[in-house]
Amino acid sequence: MTRQLKGKTPRRPPPKKPSSNQTDPVGVYCRVRPLGAQDEECCIEVISSTTIQMHTPEGFKTNRNGEYKETQYSFKKVFGVSVSQMDLFEHVAKPLVDDLIRGKNGLLFTYGVTGSGKTFTMTGSPGQGGLLPRSLDMIFNSIGPYQAKRYVFKTDEKNSIEIQTEVDALLERQRRDNNLSVPKTPSTRLKADPEIADMIKPEEASKSDGVDDDSSYSVFVSYVEIYNNYIYDLLEETQEDAIKPKWNGGGTPVRQNTELIPPQSKILREDQNHIMYVAGCLEVEVKSAEEAFQVFWRGQKKRKVANTRLNRESSRSHSVFIIKLAQAPLDADGDNVLQDKNQISVSQLCLVDLAGSERTGRTGAEGTRIREAGNINQSLLNLRTCIEILRENQMCGTNKMVPYRDSKITHLFKNYFDGEGKVRMVVCVNPKTDDYEETLLVMRFAEMTQEVEVARPVDRPICGFTPGRRHRNQAFKDELSRRLEERGGPIDPDMPAAANIQILSLPSLPSCELTDPHDDITLPRLIEALKNRQRIKQMMIEESSKTANMMKSVLQELDTGLISKDNFIQEQNGKLIEKDKIIQGNKAEIERLEKKTKMQEHKIDILQKTTKIFEDDKRSLQHELETREQRLQRELSEKRRMEQRMHGVISDTQFKWEKECERRVNALQFEMQNKLWVKDEKLKQLKAIVTESKTPGRPEPPPRQTQPQPLPQPQHQPRSQRPSKEDRLPPKRSASPSPVPTTTPVRPRHRRSRSAGGEKWVDHKPTSSMDLGTVLQPVIPNAIQVSAPSEKALSKCDRYVLTHQEVASDGEIQTKLIKGEVIKTRGGGQAVQFTDIETLKQELTTVPRRKRKSSEGVSASGDGALTDVETRCSVAVEMRAGSNLGPGYEHHAVTKRRKP
Repeated sequence: MTRQLKGKTPRRPPPKKPSSNQTDPVGVYCRVRPLGAQDEECCIEVISSTTIQMHTPEGFKTNRNGEYKETQYSFKKVFGVSVSQMDLFEHVAKPLVDDLIRGKNGLLFTYGVTGSGKTFTMTGSPGQGGLLPRSLDMIFNSIGPYQAKRYVFKTDEKNSIEIQTEVDALLERQRRDNNLSVPKTPSTRLKADPEIADMIKPEEASKSDGVDDDSSYSVFVSYVEIYNNYIYDLLEETQEDAIKPKWNGGGTPVRQNTELIPPQSKILREDQNHIMYVAGCLEVEVKSAEEAFQVFWRGQKKRKVANTRLNRESSRSHSVFIIKLAQAPLDADGDNVLQDKNQISVSQLCLVDLAGSERTGRTGAEGTRIREAGNINQSLLNLRTCIEILRENQMCGTNKMVPYRDSKITHLFKNYFDGEGKVRMVVCVNPKTDDYEETLLVMRFAEMTQEVEVARPVDRPICGFTPGRRHRNQAFKDELSRRLEERGGPIDPDMPAAANIQILSLPSLPSCELTDPHDDITLPRLIEALKNRQRIKQMMIEESSKTANMMKSVLQELDTGLISKDNFIQEQNGKLIEKDKIIQGNKAEIERLEKKTKMQEHKIDILQKTTKIFEDDKRSLQHELETREQRLQRELSEKRRMEQRMHGVISDTQFKWEKECERRVNALQFEMQNKLWVKDEKLKQLKAIVTESKTPGRPEPPPRQTQPQPLPQPQHQPRSQRPSKEDRLPPKRSASPSPVPTTTPVRPRHRRSRSAGGEKWVDHKPTSSMDLGTVLQPVIPNAIQVSAPSEKALSKCDRYVLTHQEVASDGEIQTKLIKGEVIKTRGGGQAVQFTDIETLKQELTTVPRRKRKSSEGVSASGDGALTDVETRCSVAVEMRAGSNLGPGYEHHAVTKRRKP
């Protein structure tokens, strides 16, 4: 036989929930704690019923360099120091209790720094009950007359409610009362704890108006704490039982019997409706507010608290008190609870007292307290992270995963943020300046939490039974009891009331007195009367049965009509709801369009103002542009006038200098011709002397005077006898070689080439040389121009010239021509020996010239010494084509001739 393969268990699909497009923001309230006696400065000011303002303490302004400033925060409502616990409950917790009775879930938690009054807000004190005892009181004041008997509703281990008959509930009560192992719930007849006595005044009692009198209710409470990210049941009784000894292999007990069982942590699970719950948590059914608060106080005494520097009773864990309300409709008779599990509606209200965030440096925590503070701060940080990601997903349209599982507190309440009920938060703040930084972080978290939207829970479906069943059944019982009292004895309760009335109208019995034992008249008459009464009674019963059947049919028809009418009404209600949704959508669209229109109008106003500003700027810029254009035109016209004027000055100066240069050149040419003539004459004389010296018997001529004596009247001397410039200057080598040289000729320092085109030059001009635009420019024929000298260029040339520019002492740029000869070295290379420097300098006409000094010993012929400036300066003259002067010829200036 073949064995069937096991298939994979399919995942249970999530339940289909009625869609609700409407959302509500998380309601955030703020409560300000009064200042203590030792606190003087206050950093929080209540401006209005919805706004507070935080003032930065003076110390923070000094230490933070003005980083903090006065900021305002808005809440749904702000409760000042004078607000009572009753006012706080009316605005915060009462709407959640109304929703709980109507079958909707709710979550309320307090948040704040340590010592800000969270536990007092949630629990309260004698005479000033907090949110928790007032919520319990309101619940039982509302459902008190409609509560089911104990154990009619029964919880199971899977977060669901079972229902059983009153007989089974009675047996369950008897079993639990007789079973000592099962702890009994605290009775309301026991004396209350003095610490929690008179929490609520009678005149402060509240009651809900939304109770369905055709339903039966039952309340279950549970109390857990989250300590170091572990969940513990505060109502569990087994944690104080003794541990049974455990035996090892040697037969000795491992533990002593005196040791106690440590508290066992609970785990979170998900039920069939995907609701998170604490598995294995004890849920106690309570029947009064006093009993419920006794259960709460029993768990409160087990909660982890410690004494810190900031708070004498600082909560070291997050406490969660869960109120679960089970309700089910009555049957058609309105007498018993309908035995249908699908008709049970379960709603719960979670009241959470979060532990306060704290800084270990301020609390002075050590050892275990440091670990507790770290876990508290980490869980609060995870809560803030989940809120931030929810806000980002809703506002930005992202789909980031919310890390609910990073902390037990967020994992337990993930369903509320996913739309399973309303969420409200009370932010408790301490206005003293020492808590300013922590309070600032709390305010920012509260401001961010208000922007999170939670889906609005839908209303539970309406049962199809006729309303008012409980009242009719009660009225019937009251009437029946009254009739029984009037008759003075019990009658058959199963007989219809109409039949009892008809029985009273039967004919009376005849006299039954017997005077004679042989009386044959009385007994037959009595028998006949009884038979007649029995027959009439039977007829009346049959008639009553027919009437009852007819009445039942009529009632059934009426019920059918009512059901059809109810269906029609539901259908119409559904249509109305759809119309309302459409109307709400249209209203939302209209509001959105109105907001958009206002925004567009605001933008248009801004654009108009911006356009006006731009137009003003445009006009001012156009005016400035026109002004600058006019100024530019004036400057251009002025520039053209200056250019014309400078062109005229330049042309005049250039013409003047051309005439002057031409005059100087003619004078120099004339002087050179005179010098050549003088040299030729001397050569002829020398030749004649040499020739005469060779003639024998001729006397030696007298030595030639190099410097002739000046005559008193030099203007009458012949030209050949005037002292020449050669006599005043150092002797130079003649251009033509002497026939018989007596000494080795020494090349003078300033020597030019012997011919105009016989030698090649290397013209070295660096790339950094500037063109000064002077009239006189050095022109070297037959030259190789290079920017950097090379061995190849030097091997092809005999002479070398370097053009060097530098700044003179008067700020003008002067050009130096450094000349030299290229000499071959013994190694086969080339070397340059510098021999001459020529300087080209440019002067402005505005620079005043130095005064000339007349030189002593000047001959009257006009060949006297030049000025002291001109005698020390040499002038380079540009060579013309065909000139006999070589590039090495040195020329000296002559005296400037004055115009007659």
